[in-house]
Amino acid sequence: MKLIKLDAIDSTNEFLKGLSNKQEVQNFTVVTAENQLKGKGQMGAKWDSESGKNLIMSVLVKDFLFDNEAVFNLNVVVSLAVIRTLKKYNIPELSVKWPNDIMSANKKIGGILIENSIKGTGAITSIVGLGLNVNQMQFENLPRASSLALICNSFFDKEEILLGIVAEMEQMIANYDAIASDLWEEYSNELFKMGVPTAFTDENENNFMGIIKGVSSIGKLQILLEDDSICEYNLKEVQMLY
Repeated sequence: MKLIKLDAIDSTNEFLKGLSNKQEVQNFTVVTAENQLKGKGQMGAKWDSESGKNLIMSVLVKDFLFDNEAVFNLNVVVSLAVIRTLKKYNIPELSVKWPNDIMSANKKIGGILIENSIKGTGAITSIVGLGLNVNQMQFENLPRASSLALICNSFFDKEEILLGIVAEMEQMIANYDAIASDLWEEYSNELFKMGVPTAFTDENENNFMGIIKGVSSIGKLQILLEDDSICEYNLKEVQMLY
């Protein structure tokens, strides 16, 4: 694993993307920054982070995805790599809020942003961005945000966590074909509010009750509705109210 450490950068995802477009970059190359000036979340949302306090990283993943219909497999791998690593530090009540938020109880402690590009050969190259709140102690105007330090009342080694996450990713990807069904089952079991009656709102701002049953093979959230039908939703088509 090659690790590139930066002090400040607009976006680790953009830096790694630009690097991989200009030269051959080793698989699982990691870019990390102490300060990210233009961090991005899902659908262009801004990701704010206090300088030097949090884990800001991007990982290049290639030779794993070869089919557009299978891109969510990488979301499963990355989410589980983070969850498994954080469990080793006894972070309580960890879960994945579909599709890419890392939760401790009902607080968001991290977010994943995966950007895929299809090469001329049809192979897919992925830039996996992760922002994890590690040692930040204050979150102004973000009542649902927290950090490992706030939750556990102790400080953590960011690089140690980074190395743990990437090692988990590499191991899962190397063995993916043999363990895919187990990973999907594990991912389902780690879903935030899985199997619990929950309020949602759809893209037309209609509120409804439902129960999360899982995620489809192409990454749609499956919700059991009150009429006993199961409806599948894409990102931004549904929002959880909690």
